[in-house]
Amino acid sequence: MFSQSDPSKPFPVPPDSGEDAEIDLLLPPSWNQPLWRHFLGEVRDRVAPERLPPLELTSRPTNVGMLIGDRVSLPWYRTVFTNLGDVISPETLPPLELESRPIDVGELIADQMSHPWWASLLRNLADQVAPETLPPLELTSKPMNPAYASRSLLLPLWSSVITTPKVFLPDKPKPKPEYDITLPKPDPAKAKRETQEIEYIRGVEADLKRDLRWSVFRLRVWICLAGVEALIFLASLFWWS
Repeated sequence: MFSQSDPSKPFPVPPDSGEDAEIDLLLPPSWNQPLWRHFLGEVRDRVAPERLPPLELTSRPTNVGMLIGDRVSLPWYRTVFTNLGDVISPETLPPLELESRPIDVGELIADQMSHPWWASLLRNLADQVAPETLPPLELTSKPMNPAYASRSLLLPLWSSVITTPKVFLPDKPKPKPEYDITLPKPDPAKAKRETQEIEYIRGVEADLKRDLRWSVFRLRVWICLAGVEALIFLASLFWWS
């Protein structure tokens, strides 16, 4: 049987485990504090925070900027001023240390989207007037004869690639039907039922069109009334007597 232990005491480690540290899997004692004591502790941390000894690091620290908790706790005007400061005088960062060989991929899509619209227009005009001279394309396959290329397709014509002689075989004669096709006569009762269904559908369509016309008329009336009310309200603001 297990007995309930004091939550303020850590969970002891068996002596035969060979470990000096104590493992505490229970909640801290501050979890069971009353509300007024928790409130007083928050006020004390704000007025006179506890002074901790300097942090001893055994690894190389990495600057990750402001933490998300600190960023969320900032007031709204601080973020506005920070954004304005980043636009007016951006922070000068140290050179980027790369451990791999960089590859030139051109301008990023985000940078292209941030350009104004006239920059892309001028770039297109420059490409039409003086296109960029690229190095010769290095191909690892044997190019095909461009004389066989089609004007409407990017691939050569199939008839120009084959080496066999062209033979046009005549079409096979179609066999004549050995029986006469007799169309069934329409059933008068079925035709009458289809006529009644068509009349019913037409009636439903006419009712639907009438309801749509009335709904459009009511919509226009309500819009006119709302516009008149808005004009009266604006007139009462400027010419109130």
